[in-house]
Amino acid sequence: MKRIFLFIATNIAVVAVMTIVLSVLGVNRFLTGTGLNLPMLAIFALVVGFTGSIFSLLISKPMAKWSTGAQVITAPSSGTEAWLLDTVARLAQRAGIAMPEVAVYEGEPNAFATGAFRNSALVAVSTGLLQGMTKDEVEAVLGHEISHVANGDMVTMMLVQGVVNTFVVFLSRVVGYAVDRALSRDNNTGPGIGYTVTVFVSQIVFGIGASVIVAWFSRHREFRADAGSARLLGTPQPMVNALARLGGVEPSHLPQSLTALGIHDGPGFLGLFSSHPPIEERIAALRAVGQAATR
Repeated sequence: MKRIFLFIATNIAVVAVMTIVLSVLGVNRFLTGTGLNLPMLAIFALVVGFTGSIFSLLISKPMAKWSTGAQVITAPSSGTEAWLLDTVARLAQRAGIAMPEVAVYEGEPNAFATGAFRNSALVAVSTGLLQGMTKDEVEAVLGHEISHVANGDMVTMMLVQGVVNTFVVFLSRVVGYAVDRALSRDNNTGPGIGYTVTVFVSQIVFGIGASVIVAWFSRHREFRADAGSARLLGTPQPMVNALARLGGVEPSHLPQSLTALGIHDGPGFLGLFSSHPPIEERIAALRAVGQAATR
């Protein structure tokens, strides 16, 4: 199962580094001999929690190019590339955003959009997608990705990740302190090994729960992006056809940081960790959009 790896991995790495740096600098003053200073802990958690997600967002576009080997089209070298640029430009204008960078990478059928800002995004499609779909279907997929950009989904993902990071950092230290106090014979001493171990374990456990929340949010955005494609094209049928075709092939192995903004993903454990809803549900939702439009 592929999920938001580079985004979350970078986020976790930055959170860990920030925790160490702030501790060395003495910013972790929420630990006192008389208990936890909860307001200070909240500030510490906010700083650590949002730094990782903001940094991951800011480097998302260069990391996407590096991790997939995507080549940005600066001057079209074929009719397909010229059509791709024209189609993205037309859809971007309809969506009210600036023309994003357009790239192609080698791989099975898939596509993704990324970037810190809606007017400086990147939309990339795989060679498998271009070769295995009709132009109408590819246009629908591009409409889906443009909708991700227009909806500001990378920014909202950053905000959601930052919020859950903050709760993970905050709650893990509260639990760690409580366990350490329960195990300590001398309540006048500072935190001991019980605190360190419990915080480490709690961050893993709470982090798993946080991933479920982020995945749920990602699935919700997919329905919106599908509906956005239908609006941009004036009909949901091309997107229905594209999803039906994608449902018959294995999803390409996008780096996990990009899977949430790709066009589809493999099934997750009990659906909880999957960044995309089942294709059958997405098709049903699109058909409902089409029926509503004809009433």
